[in-house]
Amino acid sequence: MAFCNKCGTAITQGTRFCNKCGAPILASGFPSSAPAPSSPTPNTTPTQAAPQGSSNGLKVVLIVVGAVIVIGILGLGALTIVGVHLAKRTRVHEEGDRVKVETPFGTVESTKDPEQAAKNLGIDIYPGAEVQKDGASSAVFGNMRTVSANFESSDSVDKVCSFYKARFPNANVSTSEENHCTIVSTAPPNVTTINVESRGSGAKFQISTVAKK
Repeated sequence: MAFCNKCGTAITQGTRFCNKCGAPILASGFPSSAPAPSSPTPNTTPTQAAPQGSSNGLKVVLIVVGAVIVIGILGLGALTIVGVHLAKRTRVHEEGDRVKVETPFGTVESTKDPEQAAKNLGIDIYPGAEVQKDGASSAVFGNMRTVSANFESSDSVDKVCSFYKARFPNANVSTSEENHCTIVSTAPPNVTTINVESRGSGAKFQISTVAKK
């Protein structure tokens, strides 16, 4: 006769389970050992893989940045070569206030002589006005000449403005304010700009022209 090793109750041969406690009975009369409990699986959250799209986007950005850097380096090299070429073929001649620069693209002539600048304006100068040394310039590039000169007069702003408005009756712009006026004319052969403002009891005015040489 066999006995249940769990509770000690007598069992009949061939019984598979104890009639009292229900423990399984092996052929040898001993209950089978209960399976060892499995160790709990750690509750870990799976790491989410980075989306494939973001990786591809980063690659595109890196490629674009690299291309821009390469183009910049090539452009800088080309500019350096052009600059060296221009420097070798550029000649500068100075004679007093007159400067002449010869380049592969044309010749640039400039002068800071106020008397010469006043002559190069190509328009009448207000009677009795004195040309100022500061701000006078005359430059020629190719077939274009730009001239600017400053003048002072003991007469009032109104008199100076009236003088030039009479000479440019069809001016594109002709404005008058207290102690100030502006005249802009594009009538051939010059583009002329005149600004007049008060200076003490008199007037100060600047004349600029752009014309074909």
